[in-house]
This record gives sequence, C-alpha cells and structure tokens, in this order.
Amino acid sequence: MREIRTRKKSRVKDFILQNIYDNLKSYLIIILILIIGIIAGVIFINNVNEEQMIEIQNYINNFINSLKQGFHIDKIQLLKNSIWDNFILIISMWFIGSTVVGIPIVLGIVLFRGFCIGYAVSAGIAVLGVQKGLVFLLTTMFFQNLIFIPVIICMAVSCIRLYKSIMKDKRKENIKIEILRHTIVSIMLLAFLVLASLVEVYISTNLFMLSINLF
Repeated sequence: MREIRTRKKSRVKDFILQNIYDNLKSYLIIILILIIGIIAGVIFINNVNEEQMIEIQNYINNFINSLKQGFHIDKIQLLKNSIWDNFILIISMWFIGSTVVGIPIVLGIVLFRGFCIGYAVSAGIAVLGVQKGLVFLLTTMFFQNLIFIPVIICMAVSCIRLYKSIMKDKRKENIKIEILRHTIVSIMLLAFLVLASLVEVYISTNLFMLSINLF
C-alpha cells in the first residue's frame, strides 16, 4: 500500500512539474500580472485622501467592534456565500477563457484579484499598524489565499493554454478535446476553491475570533 501511495504521489508531482515546465512562460506572465495588481492596490491605499481613509478606518473598526460586542457570525451562510462567489468566479473564467477572444478579460480578472489583495493588506496595516495589521491579515485572509492564489493562477494558465492550442490547431476535434480538458481542470480547481471556502469559514474565522481582543 505504501508503495502504491508513493507511486501515486510521484505521478502527481511529476504531472505538476511537467505542467509548470510546459507552461512556464504563461505562469510567469500571470504571476507578474498578479503582482502588478497587488502593487496597484497598495499604491491606491497609500494615495487615498483623508476622507476616504476615514471611511476605511471606520469600516474596519466597526467590523472589529461589532465582533467584540458579540455579533453572531452565521458560518453556514458565510460558507454558502463564499462557495457561490468562487463558483461564479470559476464559471466566469471558464466561459470567458473558452471563447478564446476573452483572454484579456481573464488577465483583467487576475489583475483585479491582485488589486483586491494589495488593497486589503495595505488597508489593514494602515488602519491597525504593522503588528496588529499583520495579525488581522494572518487570521482573516492568509490561509485561504494559500489555496486561492495558486488556483487563480492555474485557472488563468489553463485559459491561455486553451487559446494557444486552438490557435495552433483549429480542427473541430482538437477544439473539443481542448475545451474538455479546460473544463476538467476548471472542475478540479473549483474543488480546491471549495476547500479554500471551508478554510476561510472554519479556520480563519475561528482564528480571528480567538485573537479579537488583540485589536
């Protein structure tokens, strides 16, 4: 049994490494776009006017204070919302990527997601300070993003791969095969995003509640 498990793990590892090698340029492009989005989010927060910063401060502080005062978090509803949002994201990227001409939109989605991450990180630190801000970010968004970010990168790469494959061979048989492959990848990545939602609701939320008195 151990040998079989070891072989399976080895095959999965080889498959992942081969996929990265075959699509290295696409991975680098997507990661660069994500980083640009993160930097843009940080720059945006650092350049907001005083009125906007006050609104951000009030939002974060009111959120923390409401939890301190015993606000009940409906984890089931939170999980449903998170899974639904991730479902819409994957379906949107699958559909847009399958149209071939939608690659710029896929890249825009990656850029926007990077912007959101940079915005959240910068806002948390700006409002709470470095130490409390890092604790806030670690307990609210770090762990699910360990899954979320690689999934978004892989999804975008799958879209680019589909585009390249269809442009290289426009036969109907090839198009069907590539779209089927893209669909299978999308379903697998959706499963990982469901896992990310579970981590967000049942790990990150609990960690944040345990550390709520630090803020």
